[in-house]
Amino acid sequence: MSIYKREHGAEQPYWSIGKYKMRLPFIHYRLETPELIQGFVIFTIGLSLIEIMTTYVGMSYHAAIAVVALNHVLMLLPSTFGVPFVSGFITPLIPILVVFLGNFEPGPEAVKALIAVQLVVGAIFLLLGVTGLGKKFIVHLPNSLKGGILIGAGIGAIMTEIEPGGRIAETPYSLLIGGFLCLYIMFSKSFKRIASNNRFFRLISSYGIMPAIIVAIVIGWIIKEYPSPTIEWGVTIPSFSELWKITPFVVGFPSIKILMLAFPTAILAYIIAYGDIIVGESLIKRANKARDDEKISYDLGQVHTLTAIRNFLNALFLPHPGLAGPIFTAGTATVAERYTYGRKAMDSIFSGTNSLLIAFTFAMFVSPLITLFQPFLPIALSITLIITGYLCITLGIQQVKTETEIGVAGVMGITLAIYGAAYALVVGILLYFIVERTSFQLNKQMPKGKTKSA
Repeated sequence: MSIYKREHGAEQPYWSIGKYKMRLPFIHYRLETPELIQGFVIFTIGLSLIEIMTTYVGMSYHAAIAVVALNHVLMLLPSTFGVPFVSGFITPLIPILVVFLGNFEPGPEAVKALIAVQLVVGAIFLLLGVTGLGKKFIVHLPNSLKGGILIGAGIGAIMTEIEPGGRIAETPYSLLIGGFLCLYIMFSKSFKRIASNNRFFRLISSYGIMPAIIVAIVIGWIIKEYPSPTIEWGVTIPSFSELWKITPFVVGFPSIKILMLAFPTAILAYIIAYGDIIVGESLIKRANKARDDEKISYDLGQVHTLTAIRNFLNALFLPHPGLAGPIFTAGTATVAERYTYGRKAMDSIFSGTNSLLIAFTFAMFVSPLITLFQPFLPIALSITLIITGYLCITLGIQQVKTETEIGVAGVMGITLAIYGAAYALVVGILLYFIVERTSFQLNKQMPKGKTKSA
């Protein structure tokens, strides 16, 4: 229940703070049970990034736990101040960021490199959001380069799972079954048809990636691909002393050289994140059309500004390899889908979004939950990357139309997945001007009715 009640067709009640709309649980919205339950399982996606923090960045385990726990608190910032998305990471960038971090020694140097990326990403979001140039930048970016970035991010995400010695090679049954099940539930037309006629399967689909993760965990535990958990009771208290050791106030701020090296990766982060924003907008528009009892209103400039603030706070106090992204696409899609079932199912889009994020946050402080899922953390990361890779490749291919665009995007994507952002941008831009631009000019000059000779 909540103190303020929404009139039919109005916006969800809020407190106005300048141009932002602040909403708090029990005051402006109720908590939604299905989102709370789902959040107490898929919070493990955040935990799964601990492996990257300890391996590639060189953080201690206790510092990484503190980063994840407090980062979940920061993820509540956008939806608390009026953004209807479930905020998250820039997940498709994670494999690309790992390639970038591989150029630095794990420890203070890698931490500085991670801080540099988050500072530059924050500055880009702030600049393009305040000036309104973000949309113009994306609109004028050639389709082949947009496609190449998305395809490369998708290939990189899948490669981390299927490469020799990767997680699928080590635990094939749980990850393959979980991955294929998740793809089937989320993208198969046959499952959607079954779910539309069956209440049980519709309930399964409303929980997004959670059922697949649970199935993969059970299979991995039964066939002993993963060890049994050792449950510890109590409350998790972040180690602020360990966290302080990885802040720029201790390891030092990145040099101009490192900031320049981080720039290509940060540009790709923004392009990918903007693509996520477009997906999020389409999800919210669809949800808005499905119901006339709530008016969903938000501003893209605020999305940019709040994302910038999260990245700056991360860089200064909680360096995080997932970066601060504007939307957790799978979570937002799950909330938006259940929202379409009507007000009895979900009172407001904000009650669903915030309930999921509140569960993410509280779960990080419950020691039994953390220790229960700790042996299975690679499962959540792997399934997330598989879904991310599938979506990125699909969206990337949709960007390109001509044979030339397909060729440029394909070569750029492969370069991105293997060699990282800087090389990919150089290759993509060169191919655009050498191959695609010259082909386009030639086609414009050719008389109508004539074709190029073989």
